[in-house]
Amino acid sequence: MGVIRKFKTIGEMFYMLTDEFGKTVSKPLMRYKSAGQWIDVSYAQLKEETEKFAMGLATLNIKKGDKIAIISENRPEWVYSDLAILSMGAVDVPIYPSLTADSVEFILKDSESVGIICSNKFQLNKILKIRANCKNLKFIILLNEKDQTHTSPELFSFKEVQERGLVFMKDNLFFLKDASKACSGDDLCTIIYTSGTTGIPKGVLLTHRNIISNVYAASEALPFNKDDVFLSFLPLCHIFERMAGYYTAFSSGCMVCYAESIEAVASNMVDIKPTIITTVPRLFERIYSKIKKNVENQSEKKQQIFNWAIEIGREYAQAKKADKLTLGLSLKHKAADKLVLKQIRDKTGGKLRFFVSGGAALPRELGEFFEAVGITILEGYGLTESSPVIACNRVDDYKFGSVGKPFPGVEVKIAPDGEILVRGSNVMQGYFKNKKETEAVLKDGWLHTGDIGVFDAEGFLVITDRKKHLFKTSNGKYIAPTPIENLFLGSKYIDQFVLIGDRRMFLSALIVPDFEAVREYADSHGIDYESDTDLVNNKEIYEVIEKDLERFQRQLANFERVRKFVLLDKPFSLESGEVTPTLKLKRKTIEERYSNLIDEMYQGLEKM
Repeated sequence: MGVIRKFKTIGEMFYMLTDEFGKTVSKPLMRYKSAGQWIDVSYAQLKEETEKFAMGLATLNIKKGDKIAIISENRPEWVYSDLAILSMGAVDVPIYPSLTADSVEFILKDSESVGIICSNKFQLNKILKIRANCKNLKFIILLNEKDQTHTSPELFSFKEVQERGLVFMKDNLFFLKDASKACSGDDLCTIIYTSGTTGIPKGVLLTHRNIISNVYAASEALPFNKDDVFLSFLPLCHIFERMAGYYTAFSSGCMVCYAESIEAVASNMVDIKPTIITTVPRLFERIYSKIKKNVENQSEKKQQIFNWAIEIGREYAQAKKADKLTLGLSLKHKAADKLVLKQIRDKTGGKLRFFVSGGAALPRELGEFFEAVGITILEGYGLTESSPVIACNRVDDYKFGSVGKPFPGVEVKIAPDGEILVRGSNVMQGYFKNKKETEAVLKDGWLHTGDIGVFDAEGFLVITDRKKHLFKTSNGKYIAPTPIENLFLGSKYIDQFVLIGDRRMFLSALIVPDFEAVREYADSHGIDYESDTDLVNNKEIYEVIEKDLERFQRQLANFERVRKFVLLDKPFSLESGEVTPTLKLKRKTIEERYSNLIDEMYQGLEKM
């Protein structure tokens, strides 16, 4: 069904939702959990809360083009704030709640934000810490209620702003609707700061037209409809979640439910029974790992039944795609489904139609496993700079190991050096106040993605690696690290894996073990340990992981194999600066931080 009616700005979408859907759609628009109870938000509530807040912003002298930052976890007020700001013709600057005060300061200063909306006292304290350095900042709005310790005249609660809006509204009833009509698709909508894997974050300039063109393409490529229920847990400041799980979902008449946290996703899926989830591969890795560990603790007979059922699921999925189903296979699948497959699907709520996965490469093993269970994962590909989706697999046309075919209205070509180039209405206007970086990626109307890829014979786009990540060993061999890293992440003993080898004689790796799996092994084999450090320094644990590596890398070419590795006793994390807010590893930072360990692996060997 897709988008029910076309719109040119997010403000137009807001009025379409509240003036039209509010009269014809009976189910809630949003749902969130508070004090252990799921609470519904209607279309009428959306209109009331958003208009009051927008009118309140008007009393703070917000005008068209002003920038207002938002730093908050997913909640209805994020949506009210976003719609209010954009309907007024102002520009929002979403900030990851996980960022440090220093990073927040950089974004506020670089974006020239005049105000910031923050969720709670924890986020407020970050702002207060750097407030004196942000000269453009005129007000702070706290979504939660203020406590008595904060009495600054520039600090307001969300409700206080709405109360101001109610007073303003008495004499300016059509203020917001008139402001919305004055906006055009070419107006700036948002500035989204990239997560900075390679350096200082850059502010991506996206217009209403940029994002809405991607909304139209998403609704054309994927079968969203008014009966769909989304479970949202990726941050709304992430353009993938914002475009697909918010704007596209809403404009297709879907209901969106906000997960309590990533840790609560498993229980929230059972509660909500979603039909669609937009996510990143990390969720599938967690689910898969949990299932595997559970099976390994079962009796040998139950393990055999599980493995048989998954194999039948694989055969059934392949035969169905090839239109070669037989009665015998259908009967076997019915039994496998009853014994195993349905029980796994029920863990996701039992009504899931498909996952849409982005943000990182989806290991083929995961895609094929969930397909066997009866859950389709549609991998897509995009960048913040492309609003974001460039290509995506379709429900009736998908291939694991690829990111699908280009979205409608998006042109994709491969440059002579293998780089993926993109052109279309979804491509950004540039980087805010950064002409040099803009000119480096926007050339002759084409966005240079920095990713290396190819089209296969059937037109599916396959990403091989980041252009900047390609290694060249001292033997002259080019290595794409990501596929190799993804291969080893299939080991139950490995949680994080960084391949090393640029300008080196051979490949090595930094490995963060899956400590839960390693502890289980140690406990069952009588290995004494008091800490994770003891485990990574234990020779037997090292040999277990080494043996697993050997098993996985049999399929690799000789020059692609890992010769040495080091086990680390703590994960790469956002707090340590080794991971971006979108969970991408900062390769350069990691290599610099562990340079001594890396050098030790090559000591005396590079000259051989």
